[in-house]
Amino acid sequence: MRARARLGTAAVFPDPAAYGSRLFGPTAGAGGGDALDRTRIVPPVFMPERLEKLIDLAREPEFDDVDLTTRVGGFTARLPLYLSAFGSTRAGSGDLAVHASRQAARLGIPMVIGENVVPVHGYRRTGTGGGDATRSALLARVEAYLEAAPDGVGGIVVQQSTEDADSEVWNLLYSDPAFRPLLETGRLAFELKTGQGAKPGLGGMTVVGRAEAEQLARRFTVREVFGPDAPNSLRCATPGTFTEEILRQQLRFMRNNFPKARTWVKFHPGRDIGHAARTAWAAGADAVTVDGAEGGTGWAPGVFLDQVGLPLAEALRRVGTPTGCLLATGGVWEGGRAVRALALGAGAVGLGRAALVAVDEDPEHGLERLADALALELRLLISALGKYTPAALAPDDLWSPPPYPDPYAGGEGGPYAGGEGGPYAGGEGGPYADPYAGHAPHPDPAQDPADPEIRAQAPAPQTLTQAEPGAADGPGRPE
Repeated sequence: MRARARLGTAAVFPDPAAYGSRLFGPTAGAGGGDALDRTRIVPPVFMPERLEKLIDLAREPEFDDVDLTTRVGGFTARLPLYLSAFGSTRAGSGDLAVHASRQAARLGIPMVIGENVVPVHGYRRTGTGGGDATRSALLARVEAYLEAAPDGVGGIVVQQSTEDADSEVWNLLYSDPAFRPLLETGRLAFELKTGQGAKPGLGGMTVVGRAEAEQLARRFTVREVFGPDAPNSLRCATPGTFTEEILRQQLRFMRNNFPKARTWVKFHPGRDIGHAARTAWAAGADAVTVDGAEGGTGWAPGVFLDQVGLPLAEALRRVGTPTGCLLATGGVWEGGRAVRALALGAGAVGLGRAALVAVDEDPEHGLERLADALALELRLLISALGKYTPAALAPDDLWSPPPYPDPYAGGEGGPYAGGEGGPYAGGEGGPYADPYAGHAPHPDPAQDPADPEIRAQAPAPQTLTQAEPGAADGPGRPE
């Protein structure tokens, strides 16, 4: 991620200095990681869509002919990407988030502002004498985005959770004259957050100092989990309660009360994610965001990061063919994972942790270079499949390896036989039957990302060098 933030498209290839003196092959350990990473992209031999493109262009198509312009939740985006939600955590609500907002605008991709920013930091902060000397975390990001956004592309999405609803965040934004240009151009959306991939079933969590804890205790649960004498406390938000009917009513409320804003909803990777997504689309949601268990966060219990929630590949499989705009996020930072998610039904993929790392490496252009590298890989991969838009991708473009062979399998009919009828049979009806049989492609159930060996192959937690301790601490003073 950091190399791409520095080098951009050059990081897609090996070092050119080695050309002519070194031979190249697959990277050692390639194909590891979670089920989505182990799925391979498989171009066909016969490419009728390439022929159509050849006839249309009157020449042989090239990878630059891939058009990455995409509709994302009612917005037009130059790339099938969006900037994932950064909430009220220190890493997600300081200067790094402002830099990411500005670069997302220049890229022409939508930006999502996460939950609890207003309840924690306030909507506006006033300076000495009542002047607007210090912008709130939310408005600082909005202003940075609007200053750099080209006409006609991108958009701003603002999440709301239970505590946000108590602060009437959407009402504040919808009535604020500063948001009028977004409403008039159809580039404002509100996202109902029901959960997130890093901690399914829980609300947001941050670490706060003693003084901040006392101020926030009126709106949030604050616990001294780090010890009675520790300088910090844990601030917890509530996850909210949802049923089918509650979700339908919430979406109906959003559409009726904010008719000029797009309606999004974000789900954690729950076991009923397919049913939840279909319920949201039927209720009129412009976009459904599925956050895989690989998704990053500013703070969460370790047991949730390692053991809770569906991996993104399985969540997408359970959603199946989407009936509306499906957005996916969770561990995306390069073109291969993005293409796999798009082929499994996503209309666009989110950059969260990768975006923060990129702007931490280069606050001015890191995210742009990362996106440039990802866009080049998208064009190369999509054109290699004989296709020329992200929407043309399909599950047939992927191949998933079968489960690992039974290590105890013996000969046919032996006591450890893995063949048909054996006690360790993997076929239909056997005790180790493939739970994904009949679905193509399918993730490998033999390796779950919760497995320590698999988790060891995932990107290590990133330390943000640019983040200033205390830069975003403390609640703002609302007007």
